[in-house]
Amino acid sequence: MTTLSAQTQHVLRNPNVLRFIAARFLATLAAQIQIVAVGWQMYDVTGDPLDLGLIGLSQFIPFVTLILPAGHAADHYNRARIVTTCYFTNAVCALVLLIITLRGVQSVWPVFMVMMLLGAARAFSMPGAQSLLPNLVPTESFSRAVALNSSSQQFANIIGPAVGGVIYLAGPSVVYASVMGLALAASLMMFQIRGATEQTNLTREPLSLENLLSGLKFVRSRPIVFGAISLDLFAVLFGGATALLPMFASDILHVGPTGLGLLRTAPGIGAAACGLVLALSPISRNVGPWMFGGVALFGVATIVFGLSTNFYLSMVALIVLGAADMVSVYVRHLLVQLDTPDYIRGRVSAVASVFIGASNELGDFESGLMAKWWGAVRAVVIGGVATLIVTGWWTRLFPVLWQMQAFPKKK
Repeated sequence: MTTLSAQTQHVLRNPNVLRFIAARFLATLAAQIQIVAVGWQMYDVTGDPLDLGLIGLSQFIPFVTLILPAGHAADHYNRARIVTTCYFTNAVCALVLLIITLRGVQSVWPVFMVMMLLGAARAFSMPGAQSLLPNLVPTESFSRAVALNSSSQQFANIIGPAVGGVIYLAGPSVVYASVMGLALAASLMMFQIRGATEQTNLTREPLSLENLLSGLKFVRSRPIVFGAISLDLFAVLFGGATALLPMFASDILHVGPTGLGLLRTAPGIGAAACGLVLALSPISRNVGPWMFGGVALFGVATIVFGLSTNFYLSMVALIVLGAADMVSVYVRHLLVQLDTPDYIRGRVSAVASVFIGASNELGDFESGLMAKWWGAVRAVVIGGVATLIVTGWWTRLFPVLWQMQAFPKKK
């Protein structure tokens, strides 16, 4: 344990890692605060629930459209500068929302345009940031850096909505001014990253369809990477219990909006706590069984939540669900980053982002459709069972992943 603690302290003494984690935390916190304000303000102005859906759609469309070119950019330009630019763009978007608010919101379309720009910035920041972290730490410290970074972002996801709600009491303009300050601080932190081991493929290859799809071809050619990404995809796709939390809070658990807020924070609490444990004692053996075990536990926790009529049991199930998801995400992220050469890491990270991002959106839709057909309880339970079936099936489709004992060496 002493050795582990010493290595963790070594990561925390790395100024580049601290700047990276701080920047990601501030950017995530700003995004969570802002989305609360935008949703509340738009619904208050229009009273149309469709506008709430369009807020998400307006960010998702540019994200999906630009994510592959963003991965190409991450492999051919300075990754820290790309992420810095994206965070600065987030600050500019917050400034525009502030100006729109001060002038009085008359139409939702300017807000949707800002959301589209935010979606575009997110498309470039995700592969840039994910492929940058391996350049900041040596291989032996990478797992702890990933766990600390993931835990800090989960913490931002937990407190962000609550902070946004409190600040909104002072008015949306105060929220957007605060978000602008956080985004500027994040961009400054990222800009100060120096001396990273830069990717070796900085020759400017032309932006062609072949280059854009090279990440997808690489993923398909690597059973370990493809198995890890696809397993996580289907687990999220079928196990989307969180999308139905409002129905459970209102109709099954009868806990009202306060209980709903607690239910929403429960997965993040489990994930953040698990991330801290992994930072202190990272997984080093039985990598494959750990990943499959995390997904299987995710499915079991989903089933328990679906069957529960007790608020406290439901909270425990969601906390376990979040912790199990963190284990699978942690292993998957390390496998993808370590088994991918640096020259193509940005494009592979972009493919992983598409898989996971699309599964979140489609998973919410699948859960809502199943709940409409069969009711919320059956929808969640069936989703959990489907996750377990996929987990068992993937052990046969990807035996090399299931039998993996140690992480690959960083390439």
